[in-house]
Amino acid sequence: MTTAEDRIDALELAFGSLDDPGNPLGAAALLAADAAGAVLPEAEQVLDAFGLNAEFVPADVGGRLERMDLLGRLLRPVFRRDASLGFGYGLNCFFAATPVWTAGDDAQRRLAARLLLSGRRVAVARHEVAHGNDFVRDEFTARAVPDGLVIDGSKSAIANASRATGLVVFARTEGAARGRSHTVLLLDRDELPADAVENLARRETTGMRSAEFGGLRITDCLVPRSAVVGEVGDGYELSLRSSLLIRGLIPSIVLAGADTALRTVARFANRRREDGRSSLDVRHVRDVLTGGFLDLLIIDCLALVATRALHLLPRQMSAYAAAAAYLAPKLVAESMDEMSAVLGEETFAQDGAYAMFQKQRRDLPVTSLGHAGSAGRQVSILPQLPYFARHAWFADPEPPPDLFRPDRALPPLDLSQPVLLGDGDPLAATLVACTDLLEAAEPQDETGLGGPALRFLTRVLTGELAELKKAFENVAEGDREALSSPQSFGLADRYTLVLAAAACLGVWREQRAATAEGRADAFLAAPAWVTAVLYRLVARLGLPLPDRPAEPERLVLDEVVARLHNRRSYDLYASPLA
Repeated sequence: MTTAEDRIDALELAFGSLDDPGNPLGAAALLAADAAGAVLPEAEQVLDAFGLNAEFVPADVGGRLERMDLLGRLLRPVFRRDASLGFGYGLNCFFAATPVWTAGDDAQRRLAARLLLSGRRVAVARHEVAHGNDFVRDEFTARAVPDGLVIDGSKSAIANASRATGLVVFARTEGAARGRSHTVLLLDRDELPADAVENLARRETTGMRSAEFGGLRITDCLVPRSAVVGEVGDGYELSLRSSLLIRGLIPSIVLAGADTALRTVARFANRRREDGRSSLDVRHVRDVLTGGFLDLLIIDCLALVATRALHLLPRQMSAYAAAAAYLAPKLVAESMDEMSAVLGEETFAQDGAYAMFQKQRRDLPVTSLGHAGSAGRQVSILPQLPYFARHAWFADPEPPPDLFRPDRALPPLDLSQPVLLGDGDPLAATLVACTDLLEAAEPQDETGLGGPALRFLTRVLTGELAELKKAFENVAEGDREALSSPQSFGLADRYTLVLAAAACLGVWREQRAATAEGRADAFLAAPAWVTAVLYRLVARLGLPLPDRPAEPERLVLDEVVARLHNRRSYDLYASPLA
């Protein structure tokens, strides 16, 4: 497996066909394991053989992690099948290790790498203030003593609590100043006194039933000062900085589960009845399938931008990662609600051909919440918008074209570069530039550029950006009262939709440019999908719409059905499925 593309295909093939009833790693086996609240051992053996944990370890300490966009894609074959497996086996280990990759010293990075590359797990115990994944308010404390720090306390909801050798602990530091209340510690459980760490009971969850969420109690445990990641009191900042990596991956894992849900519903709708008709003869069913696929394309464009921006735009990417992690679960949840109406009573099936839908629907809230809830992601966007309004929107230059081209190489990932508050918004400039491109098109070029409908939609979205500029120009930077108002949260939601439109336009435009190189995807280079996507986004914003783009939507539906029959993924890559 010499390239990431090879590894993606190899992992997909290793699992085999999801809908083959004879496959020991297929849907029937995964559903049975889910019902039992257990991990499918054969599935973990596939990941062991593949060495999935190496994908979470940076290349400079012996792993295979070099590009965040490719990491997102590598997760999809796993999360298309089982979020519990993907999260419990490895992704949670990456979430746990990000503070170490971000701020750890050489010895700490080598320790985390050694644990993961040897097939062991690293778990994280976060503080409860800034995170939405806690069942109760409990935490660890750390007090300084002459020989190091003494840890006490418990946490009742830690993924992989009993299975992890490495522990990344956010501990409250006694006597710390405001904003410096927590410290991050990297611990090797094998090096701790056996009687100092106790496993607590496992907690049941509605979604991701097979993933272990258990607890730990640590009692009067002395650890050396060298266990501190960064400096004492860095916990809150490291949590935020870690989120810059984590959030960009959320759209990929959400999209993967939704891919399976959409394929399940498409297969249901495509089946022929005795009279030769199918559910696809019903306009509403066609609309739901078309809309579900369009939402996945929107999500994947945001995923592409958020992950590649870590390499290309580290000083501007924080808003993009937050927007992607906020919008992806929201779009998928609403799309799944629409799809459930098509499935009808099969929505609740616990086994059989369509049962994967209810599993993916149950897993979604747990999968997407993990690191922080949607409000937390909006809160990280809002402080940046007054600055963008005054200094960036309609003034910034565009981002480099490589932001939208997954086939292009990226600079090395340097985790010291991303910042929490961006100093510009070049992605918004893509929307403005594409509007100018379409406005300047000659009539003979209109067909290739989508015609009047696409031009109208981009103009409306650019007008929405202008309205956002007016709204936030009058908000002083740091005005917490104004930024925490319901109106501001509503405007932040609208901003994420504008960003989504810009990301989609950027991908489409660069696919058109790639046509001359012979490297374009014909579907993505054509204007049908982006016209239908923008129509859907503008409708969500409640803005003026042109006539409904019936022909573009028909072409999108044709693609849905073609990918069903050809066994291709419902994302930007149309990857072959086992």
